Amino acid sequence: MQIDIEHIARLARVALSPEEKKLFARQLSSILEFAANLQKVETNDIPPTAHAIPMKNVLREDKTIPCENVEEILANAPDEASHMFRVPKILE
Repeated sequence: MQIDIEHIARLARVALSPEEKKLFARQLSSILEFAANLQKVETNDIPPTAHAIPMKNVLREDKTIPCENVEEILANAPDEASHMFRVPKILE
């Protein structure tokens, strides 16, 4: 486990004291033991899901509304045509 802690610390570019290495080794060991316990849970009859609870679409419907200050918006446009920004063509 000590090698794992030193490897992780090197990847994270973190210098650890010997006491910190011991502490993190105990914590990592505890986490890995908990993960091993989760492997024992019987999940064969449980269908896979993307979320633990049902989700609904929270996006609003797109609505177009008329703009009242077109001239003010287009005042800084480098080029304008028919109350729209005119941009260079990028596709042939």
